[in-house]
Amino acid sequence: MHSIFQKNNSISINKFCVIFLVLLSITSTFSQETPKIISQKEVASQNFLPDFSYAGYHFGTSEIPEIQQKIILATDYGVVANDNLDDSKALLKALKAANEIQGNVVLQLPAGKIILSDILYIERSNFVLRGSGSGKEGTEIFCPRPLLYLKNQESLAELREYLITSDKRQVEKENNIDLPFSQYAWSGGFIWTQVPEQRVKYYLDKYDTPQTILAKVSQGKRGENVFYVSEMNGLKIGDVVELDIFNKDGEKGELIETLYKKTNLKIGSSHWKQPSLPLVRQQVEIVAISKNKVTIKTPLLVDIKPNYQAVLVEWKHLSEVGIEHLRISFPEAPRVAHHVEPGFNGIFLTRIFNSWVNDITINNSDSGILTEEIANVTIKDIVTEGKNIAHYTVAMGGVHNILVENLKVYNKAIHPLSFNTFSTKNVYENCEIFTDPDLDQHAGANHQNLFDNIKVHFETNTNNTYPLFAGGGASYWKPSHGAYSTFWNITVDVSGNNTNNTIELNGMEEGPFARIIGINGNRNFSVKYGPDAYIEFINQSMDNIPSLYQYQLRKRIQN
Repeated sequence: MHSIFQKNNSISINKFCVIFLVLLSITSTFSQETPKIISQKEVASQNFLPDFSYAGYHFGTSEIPEIQQKIILATDYGVVANDNLDDSKALLKALKAANEIQGNVVLQLPAGKIILSDILYIERSNFVLRGSGSGKEGTEIFCPRPLLYLKNQESLAELREYLITSDKRQVEKENNIDLPFSQYAWSGGFIWTQVPEQRVKYYLDKYDTPQTILAKVSQGKRGENVFYVSEMNGLKIGDVVELDIFNKDGEKGELIETLYKKTNLKIGSSHWKQPSLPLVRQQVEIVAISKNKVTIKTPLLVDIKPNYQAVLVEWKHLSEVGIEHLRISFPEAPRVAHHVEPGFNGIFLTRIFNSWVNDITINNSDSGILTEEIANVTIKDIVTEGKNIAHYTVAMGGVHNILVENLKVYNKAIHPLSFNTFSTKNVYENCEIFTDPDLDQHAGANHQNLFDNIKVHFETNTNNTYPLFAGGGASYWKPSHGAYSTFWNITVDVSGNNTNNTIELNGMEEGPFARIIGINGNRNFSVKYGPDAYIEFINQSMDNIPSLYQYQLRKRIQN
């Protein structure tokens, strides 16, 4: 009995040792193949990494739906594909008929080429504009003339006045160019979502109107889902509202220091010369109210303090809007200059929530998809192509929790991927740039955005450097970004000679506290980035966690 017990005990101890060694090996492998910023608690605690998992349609937890309810056929209202005649009037007639339908409605476009020379305004919720596919046998919307030749849109009146009164001009002395900015350089599109009579972007104080304040917010902690309010005015569970946070304390305001982490950078004057303009804004869904404690669906971007004078305000928007399965094309056109684009713009998304754009190819655009004042939208399976030089492909401006997934950029663009003014917690995920790539952050208090699992292609040069990290935008809104902009798993494919030389990736001088985790490809790379960047996993494969967004989303769902 004693010998049998010793034998069994010895077997048990040996099994335990084997299991322990296996677990130790797995832990060690995970630690080696996983960046320290998420695998080592001490490193993670000292280097904040935002949670990007709430980006996209219904906070990333729902698939884009296939609406099969009431379908309005555009052909029933006179739209005839492939007849080389303008279909604008018939399309507007079909759109009007669809708008009269209650509940979910689909405006179905036929296969073939449709000619559009007017704007299709989507101004209602529960609406889908659907083509018959983005390929050659699908639906092509061909726009023969740019927006420049249409009647001026009332919704851009403030922008037009701003451009004129500020004398915004594109000056290139070497090219003999001195021309006024176009109102379509970053706004407008032939398919345009909007809430009528609602301001989309702030330019001039004279257009300010009193906001409907639903509550004053006194206290909250970054990364948490709760804050404390007073003077509630009709705030309800289920509301989707905007949280506005202000810098009322001038050039040295505490909120500015929060955004840029007290780095020794020149801060543009727009951060303090417009104290009535919210410097941080976040569209939030109210999930619970208990006395003066409010719980929201998503984490707070920054700490909230009494001197920020934060408020919850009414946010008018559309929801469950979809644009899908079609191709938008424009004629080949000569390029005059940056910022003077005539308006070959595909889609302009404003004031939408929990909506989507899916399976769209855009050819020869000035800008493929432009965005402003939207939240929790998924833009998926997009291709931009053509011979024209674009300003933007799919741009994010003044938006929150937007997911751009599987974007392929084949055309030359000034800003292939771009986070613009006031953009927060947005994600480019699984995107690829084939021509002159840069990862642009365009000034204006944009922060906590993610370039995730991106692949870029370029040719090497004799200096063995490449400006991959771009920082555009006006000086009065600099720096190019705030703290915690994140790059995760950037794969770089370099063609050309000098295969043995290390290539320096640079271009960003004044973006503080970036997180750059995972740069790898077919060369050795070094990274030069602005002040206080956290950099690791250079020239290492990211096979273990190729997408930070997907990793964080799975982790959140499992918890």
